[in-house]
Amino acid sequence: MSVADAESGARILARNARYIPGGISSVNRSIEPPLAFVKGAGAHLWDSEGRRYIDYHAAFAPHFLGHNFAPVNQAVVQVLQSQESLFGAGPSRLEGRLAELIVESMPSVDKVCLLNTGSEATALAVRVARAVTHRQHLIGVQGSYNGNADELACNVFNSLDEIGPRVSPGEYPVRPLGAGTTHVNTTLVHPINFNDLESVRHICRRYPVAAMITEPVLQNIGVVRPQPGYLAGLRKLADEFGFLLIFDEVKTGFRHALGGYSALCGVQPDLLTCGKAVANGFPLAFLGGRREYMDCIADPDVTRRPLASGTYNGHPVAVAAAIRTIEHLRAQPQLYAQIEELGQYLQQGLAAIFAAQRVCACIARQGSAFSFYFMEQPPVDFHDILTRHDFARDLRLRRALIERGVFFVPLATKQCSISTAHTRKDIDDTLERFAQALAGTAGGIG
Repeated sequence: MSVADAESGARILARNARYIPGGISSVNRSIEPPLAFVKGAGAHLWDSEGRRYIDYHAAFAPHFLGHNFAPVNQAVVQVLQSQESLFGAGPSRLEGRLAELIVESMPSVDKVCLLNTGSEATALAVRVARAVTHRQHLIGVQGSYNGNADELACNVFNSLDEIGPRVSPGEYPVRPLGAGTTHVNTTLVHPINFNDLESVRHICRRYPVAAMITEPVLQNIGVVRPQPGYLAGLRKLADEFGFLLIFDEVKTGFRHALGGYSALCGVQPDLLTCGKAVANGFPLAFLGGRREYMDCIADPDVTRRPLASGTYNGHPVAVAAAIRTIEHLRAQPQLYAQIEELGQYLQQGLAAIFAAQRVCACIARQGSAFSFYFMEQPPVDFHDILTRHDFARDLRLRRALIERGVFFVPLATKQCSISTAHTRKDIDDTLERFAQALAGTAGGIG
């Protein structure tokens, strides 16, 4: 970029705001400082003023293979040159090939329905669960973001004043993420805490539950891992009470293992949703699951068939990107071991920096996903974070890192992501700048 082309993110945002509410197309992209990125390559980003950053945001985690991964981009170019367009009628060979790859890769999946976004996938998962169980109530998890549908977009980022102290067994008040949610929908949702099996049993004894939906690892409030036996306990409770267990693997799927986190933990959900990393940044998601549940999507009796339609479902560009992504991961299974090694190296380095500066903090990590908390031990649920984490220092540290050319999205507790494009040098540079940034946030801490 030439100096003449340089323009501040604040100026771009202000101009956009004349035509777009807030100047940005997704509310969670609103950040301070208001950077505008213009280029991504591998593990790096460049903003509109030419500054370069080591990127750990990865656009909320899709770019597992790095920005603009050449083989994926080439697959997209090839499908465009082939003139395989969006036809809107009949099957396509591309969508069949992708579905075959997914089923071969994921032990929990017999069939898939291709979609565009994770929100579409989770909404359809709930619809399928209700169709096959003939029940209406849902169990959600505090801190687990499961899309923007009315009933699911609630109880992610709340204050203690909004939800009250930890209760078990029990549930928390439904707190929608935004205005416009209908009351009749929220009365069917029962939020509980992660790692709390007794509350699941409590809800099931009080309501006819169609499904429980949860991320198997909470990755929208950092990284909160399941306690030993928790996911297996959910499987047993689903079988006991007859509800469908839905794993929202929009973030964990393909990033932690080719078979998804469900393959790593050995617990098979009834349905799972994936997105983000499956197409390395191209807009594709899917709902997958057991054959007896997925087949209801094509039931000839319309009264038993949940609606699953969309003009852009299975778009050849996104499908080609996903096929090449999965083929690459299948051909190089060592990538997961390599990124685990890199993640361990980063985690150990961050822990050493906190110790050297006598800062009470911990690192929570699952494979390529990590977060830091100003707490002695990693959290087990959202109440842990609310009552023990220093949100203000978290935000100051992230902004100090941006000043030093390391991009952790400046939103407190948000997950960071390593890509296969990161190198040991990237990690070393990050650790050096992290130490500098942490030292600069010491003032004003209670």
